[in-house]
Amino acid sequence: MNKIRCTWCGDDPLYMAYHDEEWGTPVYDDSTLFEFLILETFQAGLSWITILRKRENFRKAFNHFDYKKIANYSEKDYDRLLQDAGIIRNKLKIRAAITNAELFMEIQKEYGSFSTYIWSFTDGKPITNAFKNRHDVPATTAISDSLSKDLKKRGFKFVGSTVMYAFMQAIGMVNDHTIDCFRYAEV
Repeated sequence: MNKIRCTWCGDDPLYMAYHDEEWGTPVYDDSTLFEFLILETFQAGLSWITILRKRENFRKAFNHFDYKKIANYSEKDYDRLLQDAGIIRNKLKIRAAITNAELFMEIQKEYGSFSTYIWSFTDGKPITNAFKNRHDVPATTAISDSLSKDLKKRGFKFVGSTVMYAFMQAIGMVNDHTIDCFRYAEV
């Protein structure tokens, strides 16, 4: 029997695997949180499947999303990334990745971990929604607005409320699997 999935992932095997294995699963590991933060910021204005298809290229180009290394990137690293056809070569997004890595570590110093900080917006636990179809799912919420505002105040870039809500969905801060999806009960 075929599994019922959220309709947004369609029948693309890469999208289906991402949906089935990652999307909406609560993430508390700082390294994984940083990877999703970088990928979501690069996704701004683009489709998520575009980012998924380039994910391995991003991983190689950005030192496996090692925020400590990225925070110390030089102009040479920046230029290298601008020439890398395997990633999204947006000057502002590349600069933002470097800046956001630096600020990510500042939050770690302040809170002990980025995970502690990010999960504080939902009192440390996922919010389970009960949407019947993808059209019911909001693009932003009061929490994503608040998170976006706080990150921007700290100097983060490409962290608008829509991007932050997508981030919250990806890392399982909210369970936005539709109620008919097999993953809804799993996460």
